[in-house]
Amino acid sequence: MAKIRTHYICQECGAASPQFFGKCPSCHTWNSLVEQVVPNTPAVTDGTRLAQRHRQRRNASPQALSSLTLTQISEQPIQRFSSGYQELDRVLGGGIVPGSLVLVGGDPGIGKSTLLLQIVNFLSSRQTVLYVCAEESGQQVKLRAQRLGIGDLNLKKEVSGLNKKTSRTPSQPQHKAENANLYLLPETDLELVLQELDSLQPQVAIIDSIQALFFPTLTSAPGSVAQVRECTSALMRLAKRDHITLFIVGHVTKEGAIAGPKVLEHLVDTVLYFEGDRFANHRLLRSVKNRFGATHEVGVFEMIDRGLREVLNPSELFLGDREEVSPGTATIVACEGTRPIVVELQALVSATSYSSPRRSTTGIEYNRLLQILAVLEKRLGIPLSKLDAYVASSGGLSVAEPAADLGVAIAVAASFRDRLVDPTTVVIGEVGLGGQVRSVSQTELRLKEALKLGFKRAIIPKGQSFPNLEIEVIPVARVADAIVAALPGSHSTNVNRKEPS
Repeated sequence: MAKIRTHYICQECGAASPQFFGKCPSCHTWNSLVEQVVPNTPAVTDGTRLAQRHRQRRNASPQALSSLTLTQISEQPIQRFSSGYQELDRVLGGGIVPGSLVLVGGDPGIGKSTLLLQIVNFLSSRQTVLYVCAEESGQQVKLRAQRLGIGDLNLKKEVSGLNKKTSRTPSQPQHKAENANLYLLPETDLELVLQELDSLQPQVAIIDSIQALFFPTLTSAPGSVAQVRECTSALMRLAKRDHITLFIVGHVTKEGAIAGPKVLEHLVDTVLYFEGDRFANHRLLRSVKNRFGATHEVGVFEMIDRGLREVLNPSELFLGDREEVSPGTATIVACEGTRPIVVELQALVSATSYSSPRRSTTGIEYNRLLQILAVLEKRLGIPLSKLDAYVASSGGLSVAEPAADLGVAIAVAASFRDRLVDPTTVVIGEVGLGGQVRSVSQTELRLKEALKLGFKRAIIPKGQSFPNLEIEVIPVARVADAIVAALPGSHSTNVNRKEPS
């Protein structure tokens, strides 16, 4: 009996090592090496390879070149089709592109499978759709479909152990399902999935999830680097050849990145992240890669008892009650891709009972808050190094762009002085280390969104004017000027006169 040989594969970069190391010698990642069996294949020398290649070239018949110039390629535009949800069409760049690969990642239980099942329910009324559920049985998917109000599903085949069962026996009555073009395939074997795709030829297919599929010829476990890479490559080749649109569900790691090798994100055309707080009802669908549209677009959904419902005006979702304004509240206009979203920021500054004050953020970058607090203390004399500071965005929306800096600074100053900011005022601008207010992009688009929601004033960086907009624009050059404009009765020289007791 031949001796079984093993080697160790890094789950991050895919590098092979003959022995185990605590840290990968290639990418220097700790505890990423996994033992795998080396298949017993006959040794092939370099001379044998050269001889085989020469023999193949000599026996092969000459073929015409298939390369084309740019002028020879058809200029017919790509005909996109709708997914049934305006929010998803926005994130995809205007609709679904035929033959594209879309990777959807997100935390467990965030609603990835629910969203895709609702999408295929709409698409199945117009074209053939195959839903490959590699993590659930057909009965589990049907229960979820019934909860979402989706009709009967056509169960193509179900694999349970070594037995294969069909969804309908000859003794059962023949009837047409409500979703006649929606087929369900509970399967984890990639070869069987490829056979079903090749025979059914659907226009759209869902793979839920890629980490659960396995290639029988590979000895590694499902979800490993080799399995995910080979399964995705095989699906991509079939999708591009037969023009099948593929939606692939991917797991995420504890850091929030999609599990598996980075080549998984390079192979697909679009990468979407489904984000949200498990304690909140809203969900964000964010695009981080899109070959057919703009990146960093955001679609907003709300989780209800019947599934996911799209939110066409997300600004109302992340905007607090302007009738009951509290000190330390400021309103900003954040831009996610090409979508402006009005967000309410809340700040709380209080006396600390510890030797080092506490800093806490929700939806705002922590290091960004520390930088703004340092600017307020150095340039305006507010003694924030002796006070606790807490900043949060309404609804927990993550705002990472610098345009929120001025809103954070005004909210902190308003909480420190216990003053109210005019609820009809929005604040837009980036704060520099010298206390200056820097300009940001898409200012006119932000002002139009604020005007649509009834705001009357806008504090923006100096050097920009918008005479055609019916909103009062207050240009400022420094943070002190912005605080004076936002807090009635304030003066740039007395912002540090009142301290909380």
